[in-house]
Amino acid sequence: MKKSKIKEIEFYKMSGSGNDFIIIDNRNLSMNVGDLSTFVRRICARNISVGADGLLLIEPSESADFKWRFFNSDGSVAEMCGNAARCVARFAYLKGIAGKKLSFETLAGIISAEVNENVPKVKLTDPSPVRLDKKIVIDGREFVLDIIDTGVPHAVAFVDNLESFDVFEWGRKIRRHDVFQPKGTNANFAAVLDRHRLKVRTYERGVENETLACGTGAVAAVLSAAERGLVNSPVDVTVRSGEVLRIHF
Repeated sequence: MKKSKIKEIEFYKMSGSGNDFIIIDNRNLSMNVGDLSTFVRRICARNISVGADGLLLIEPSESADFKWRFFNSDGSVAEMCGNAARCVARFAYLKGIAGKKLSFETLAGIISAEVNENVPKVKLTDPSPVRLDKKIVIDGREFVLDIIDTGVPHAVAFVDNLESFDVFEWGRKIRRHDVFQPKGTNANFAAVLDRHRLKVRTYERGVENETLACGTGAVAAVLSAAERGLVNSPVDVTVRSGEVLRIHF
């Protein structure tokens, strides 16, 4: 019997506030794994493989230090991911791919970043205007949602009982609601603590579950709260992992 040769692929694993990602340096464009979506689903599967919320490939760019291709854990392509952007900025700096000030190309546009003392700060592309007070009814319950695109689409609901709120159940239904089809949306549930602090929990499209953090979701919740006159910049956002993301606007 002829033994098949196992192909080795070097990868790195990074976490941004609990949002974890697999990073592959593909600047030599040598990745040859067949269908990428299938590969991503397999390698991102928790408990039976590496496990992650997403996977990104670093590739050459003519307009920035590098380009990324980002995939959610279900194999779908995503335009942007805030925590992955923080991770890849730090990775690129530590690996000598780019300097402390860098930029990279995404489907959402060019993202600029700066790494100081190994701490990355990322400037996202300009968000869409916030659309306030979109009302939808799910299983007899009315939700008042603010809708915004911060690189990927988000819906934000402010709730009183955030700690006990069933993010998986309601987030899943909002994510797939007819009003957000065909692409769906990320669903964020937020509580305002004071004018400079929020708590946010997010059900992520493409992961199809609540994640420990979502960078673009944190930004969406902050901009929604700002549009309502509830917060001032900067805002510290506590995510599900307990870590804090500082958002300037």
